[in-house]
Amino acid sequence: MGLFDFLSDKGEQKPAEPAAKPAAGGTDFFGNAADAKPAATGDSYTVVSGDSLSKIAKNHYGDAAKWHQIYEANKATIGENPDHIEVGQVLTIPSL
Repeated sequence: MGLFDFLSDKGEQKPAEPAAKPAAGGTDFFGNAADAKPAATGDSYTVVSGDSLSKIAKNHYGDAAKWHQIYEANKATIGENPDHIEVGQVLTIPSL
Protein backbone atom coordinates (compact mmCIF):
# COMPACT_ATOMS: atom_id res chain seq x y z
CA MET A 1 0.00 0.00 0.00
CA GLY A 2 1.53 3.29 -1.05
CA LEU A 3 0.96 6.78 0.24
CA PHE A 4 -1.56 7.54 -2.51
CA ASP A 5 -3.55 4.42 -1.66
CA PHE A 6 -3.59 5.38 2.00
CA LEU A 7 -4.76 8.92 1.30
CA SER A 8 -7.43 7.96 -1.21
CA ASP A 9 -8.83 4.97 0.74
CA LYS A 10 -11.38 6.50 3.12
CA GLY A 11 -12.93 3.11 4.07
CA GLU A 12 -13.86 2.69 7.71
CA GLN A 13 -10.93 4.49 9.25
CA LYS A 14 -11.40 5.93 12.70
CA PRO A 15 -9.35 8.62 14.33
CA ALA A 16 -6.70 7.40 16.73
CA GLU A 17 -7.81 7.02 20.33
CA PRO A 18 -6.09 9.31 22.84
CA ALA A 19 -3.43 7.64 24.96
CA ALA A 20 -4.53 6.44 28.37
CA LYS A 21 -3.52 8.72 31.21
CA PRO A 22 -0.88 7.21 33.52
CA ALA A 23 -1.91 6.14 37.00
CA ALA A 24 -1.02 8.31 39.98
CA GLY A 25 2.73 8.47 40.27
CA GLY A 26 3.05 7.13 36.72
CA THR A 27 6.14 5.81 35.06
CA ASP A 28 9.09 7.39 33.36
CA PHE A 29 10.14 6.87 29.75
CA PHE A 30 11.66 3.47 30.57
CA GLY A 31 8.62 2.15 32.46
CA ASN A 32 10.12 2.61 35.92
CA ALA A 33 7.89 3.93 38.67
CA ALA A 34 8.32 7.71 38.62
CA ASP A 35 8.19 8.01 42.40
CA ALA A 36 10.47 5.05 43.10
CA LYS A 37 13.79 5.76 44.75
CA PRO A 38 16.89 4.43 43.00
CA ALA A 39 18.05 1.15 44.44
CA ALA A 40 21.34 1.19 46.29
CA THR A 41 23.75 -0.62 44.03
CA GLY A 42 27.32 -1.68 44.44
CA ASP A 43 29.49 -2.88 47.27
CA SER A 44 31.16 -0.99 50.06
CA TYR A 45 34.91 -0.89 50.53
CA THR A 46 36.97 0.38 53.45
CA VAL A 47 40.14 2.22 52.46
CA VAL A 48 43.39 0.72 53.76
CA SER A 49 46.92 2.10 53.86
CA GLY A 50 48.47 2.38 50.40
CA ASP A 51 45.14 2.54 48.56
CA SER A 52 44.33 4.89 45.72
CA LEU A 53 41.17 5.13 43.67
CA SER A 54 42.98 3.63 40.69
CA LYS A 55 44.18 0.65 42.78
CA ILE A 56 40.67 0.10 44.08
CA ALA A 57 39.26 0.32 40.53
CA LYS A 58 41.90 -2.15 39.27
CA ASN A 59 40.95 -4.64 42.03
CA HIS A 60 37.19 -4.31 41.58
CA TYR A 61 36.80 -3.65 37.85
CA GLY A 62 40.05 -4.96 36.42
CA ASP A 63 40.71 -1.49 34.96
CA ALA A 64 42.50 1.24 36.91
CA ALA A 65 41.17 3.89 34.51
CA LYS A 66 37.66 3.42 35.92
CA TRP A 67 38.59 5.23 39.14
CA HIS A 68 36.36 8.13 38.00
CA GLN A 69 33.22 6.02 38.59
CA ILE A 70 34.28 5.35 42.18
CA TYR A 71 35.12 9.02 42.72
CA GLU A 72 31.79 10.26 41.33
CA ALA A 73 29.87 7.83 43.55
CA ASN A 74 31.80 8.99 46.63
CA LYS A 75 32.46 12.67 45.96
CA ALA A 76 30.62 13.72 49.14
CA THR A 77 32.84 11.45 51.22
CA ILE A 78 36.16 12.07 49.45
CA GLY A 79 35.82 15.79 48.78
CA GLU A 80 37.11 17.84 45.87
CA ASN A 81 40.52 16.12 45.63
CA PRO A 82 40.28 12.53 44.35
CA ASP A 83 43.93 11.95 45.34
CA HIS A 84 43.08 12.49 49.01
CA ILE A 85 41.39 9.39 50.37
CA GLU A 86 41.89 8.45 54.00
CA VAL A 87 42.40 5.11 55.73
CA GLY A 88 39.10 3.96 57.20
CA GLN A 89 36.84 5.79 54.75
CA VAL A 90 34.01 3.56 53.57
CA LEU A 91 33.47 3.96 49.82
CA THR A 92 30.65 2.72 47.66
CA ILE A 93 31.88 0.74 44.66
CA PRO A 94 29.17 1.26 42.02
CA SER A 95 28.11 -1.55 39.72
CA LEU A 96 29.09 -0.99 36.12
